[in-house]
Formats: sequence, C-alpha cells, structure tokens
Amino acid sequence: MGAPPSVAVIGAGAAGLATLKALADAGVPAVCFEAGDRVGGLWVFGSPGSPAYRTLHLNTSRRRTEFVDHPMPAHWPDYPDHTRVAGWLADYADRFGLHEAVRLRHTVDRVVPEVGGRWTVHADGPGGPVSVTVAAVVVANGHNRVPTSPVPPPPGTCTVRQLHSHAYRGPEQLAGRRVLVVGGGNSAMDIAVDASYAAARTLLSLRRGVWVVPKHLLGRPSDTLNGALARRLPWRLRQRISQTVLTATVGPPTRYGLPAPAHGFLQDHPTLSDGLLSRLTHGEIEVRPGIAGFDGDRVTFTDGRADEVDLVIWCTGYRVDLPFLDPALLGDRPDALRLYRHVFHPDVPGLAFVGLMQSTGAAFPLVEAQARLVAAQLAGTYALPDPARQHAEIRAELRAATDRWGDRRPAMRVDFDAYLAQLARELDEGARRAAATTRVPA
Repeated sequence: MGAPPSVAVIGAGAAGLATLKALADAGVPAVCFEAGDRVGGLWVFGSPGSPAYRTLHLNTSRRRTEFVDHPMPAHWPDYPDHTRVAGWLADYADRFGLHEAVRLRHTVDRVVPEVGGRWTVHADGPGGPVSVTVAAVVVANGHNRVPTSPVPPPPGTCTVRQLHSHAYRGPEQLAGRRVLVVGGGNSAMDIAVDASYAAARTLLSLRRGVWVVPKHLLGRPSDTLNGALARRLPWRLRQRISQTVLTATVGPPTRYGLPAPAHGFLQDHPTLSDGLLSRLTHGEIEVRPGIAGFDGDRVTFTDGRADEVDLVIWCTGYRVDLPFLDPALLGDRPDALRLYRHVFHPDVPGLAFVGLMQSTGAAFPLVEAQARLVAAQLAGTYALPDPARQHAEIRAELRAATDRWGDRRPAMRVDFDAYLAQLARELDEGARRAAATTRVPA
C-alpha cells in the first residue's frame, strides 16, 4: 500500500485531475473526492450535475486548450465535441494512473480545520459517510454547476415552461416551440442556433451587447491570432488590433441586429459562434433587448415590442458554490474571494484553489499551471511570499482587473496569456524563495 494521503482534492474534472497529476509528479500522496460516477467533470454528458448538452463543443481551439503534458490528437478538429473531450480527460487519468486516487460518487459536505493546521474532509459515499484528515485541501470542484436566475426577476407572471441552460440537453427539447433564449454567452448562442433549426420561432434576448467572434478568422482558429499578439503586446493595444480585425472581417455586432457592446473587445469572456451570425442574417434568429415583463405566455421587451412564446431558456450563468467551507473563510461571497495568484488563501495555510477563475481563453492550460504551483508548494520546492506581500499583490491585481472588467467578477478574471506567463514566473520566483530559506550558511 502507498503512503496515506497528505492532500485532499475536491473534484475530478479537468482541474482536479491536473492537480492529482502534479501532486503525483511531486511525490505528494493525495485522495480525490468526486461527486459523479466518472472523472471528467462537466464534460461528461449525462453525468449528474453536468451542464453538457448534445451539441456542445469547445469554444477555444484544440491547441490552445490541451494540457502541455497530454496534447489532444493532431487529427482532431479544431473545436472537438464534448464526447472527445470527456474521453481525452479519461485517457489522461489512465495514462498517469490517477484513477486509484479518486473516490467516485463521494460528495464532500464539510471541510473542517483542525488544531495544528490540519484539515478533516467529510464526504458521503455509496458506503456511507467517510472522513480523512490531511495536511492540505485543494478545492477544484468548478463553478458551472449551480445555475443563477436573473436578479431581479422580470415582473409579471410567466405561465410557459422555463428552464435554465443547465437543464438543456438537445434540440429535441425545442422542436416546434416558440423559443425565447435569454443571455449573451456561449451557451446562449449555441442554444439559439440549435433552436433556429428545430423550433417554430427563435428569439434571442440580450440586456447588453457582446462581441461575437467566429471560430476561425483569416483561415486560423480565432484564439490563435490573439495568442500570437499576446506574447508581444499589452492588452490595450491587442484590444485595438483585435477589434479592428474583427470589425473588418465580420462587421460590428450592430450589423446583425445585436446591441452595441458597451465594453471593448477583450474586456469580457469572448462569445464564440460560427452559426449565430449566419442564422441572424438568414432571419432564423430574431434579436430582442432585455425583458420588461411577462403576462402569461406573452413577453414584453424594453423597446415596447411583445411576443408570445412557449419556452423560455435562461442562459444566465452560474454562481460559485462552496457549501463545504466555513463561510468565514470566503468573505462576502465566493466569487469575490481574494486569493494570491488566484490560487492560495493568503490567511489560511493549507487551503488552495485550482480553477476558481474566469479566463479570456481556455481553462485547461491554466489549471495545469495552477496545479504545478500547488504541488510545488506542498512538496516544499516553492515558497509563498510573506502574507503582507501576498495581500499587496492581491490588491494590485484586483485594481487592474476592476479597471479592465469593471464589476463583473474582477477577483476571478485573468487574461489567458498574461496569467500563464505570470504563473511560470511565480513558480521560478517561489523556487528561489524556497531555496533561500533552506540554504545552510557557510
């Protein structure tokens, strides 16, 4: 038998698996609790809690999404579907022997700090309650599992069927209906396109404008163009160049009847869709502004127009949910949690987070880099700066994020390329700090 676990990882999606792999590489024994019946997290279509739908594909390109340690097959399309991605994550677990550390169908309900800096993790599994006491806990359970509703909700009474995109599984749910899709993110655009082929009528309601990016620009996956610029230019300059290229190739959003974005490109998570602009130009999707109110099956919009609908699909996002942690550890709310490098709790040693961020690009390479940082810290080859320095860095990053993204979850926002480079530097700097503290004087 191997050594008893010294770390508990919560979640076996991409973030949790990357963490287990990094810990194994660093020689740190770990156990992982996963609520589902398979590894892969949200990419496992049909798994309890997964928001995956039948037509779901990556919205970031294969080469910008894959793990460094586990590339996606070269013959795959640029934007693989959920089945390929889920299988690829399962292959990752197979390749690096991660399955034996994962306890499937175990839901963590409490994480309790103990005297001496240790933690006890309590979970409920098929055989009943279990607990494990460890030196550290890594939270990697994702933040796309608990749907949010519009706040405040539109006035009036809606008598037609409503569902959140979390409950959407495929176009068969839309067939023959008059569908209203509410939201401007990737799920909203995917579902609106599905509806434009299956539904009797498709309306798309957006309270604010978004930049819609085709998945290919100038013959290449769109995110590879910004990636090439990111290695050379600050984001403000990249914004002007990218926005100019996008406008010159596909036109401004208003060209398609979409509201004009109030923010510049690269100041929100990109909305990528090949199908949306085409279906708009064919009149198969009709754009509406925000909802003013409901009256039975009739919805009135803020511009005074009104339509009858049969089905409302709320694509209104998710809230960060960490019910197993003491609220005192989370501050005002989990999505505003201030973490050093978006990973380490500055006031609670032994508590780290992998994947609690929103990237301008893919998540997988970022959680892989975060996991390496956590593993190095737990193995003693990376040292954190002192708490005062951590808090100063957190404040500076939050100011910069608020300047760029406003009040839309600034504590979670990261620029994909800049953050990936920052984590690499942080690993090197922390290794030097660790070496300095262990160096024996001559």
